[in-house]
Formats: sequence, C-alpha cells, structure tokens
Amino acid sequence: MNPIILILVVIGGAVGGLSTLYIVFSLFGTLGYKIFRKVKYGISLFN
Repeated sequence: MNPIILILVVIGGAVGGLSTLYIVFSLFGTLGYKIFRKVKYGISLFN
C-alpha cells in the first residue's frame, strides 16, 4: 500500500476511536451527574 494512504487510514481510525470514547464517557458522566443531583438535591432527572 501507499504509505501516505496508510498514514491517513491510521489517523482516521484514531480520530474515530477517540470521538467514540469521548461520546461514551460523556454519556456516563452526564448520567452520573444527574443521578448525583437526584440523590443529593432531589432534582428531577429530566431537568
């Protein structure tokens, strides 16, 4: 394979993987924050 194409494939894969990890961690972080507020302050989960 052409080395330039191989580099682009690796960079594209890394960007896709990092964005996926960010979405997963932010989802669980948001859920955890909402549950924490519900337990501590009694605020609705939907606000």
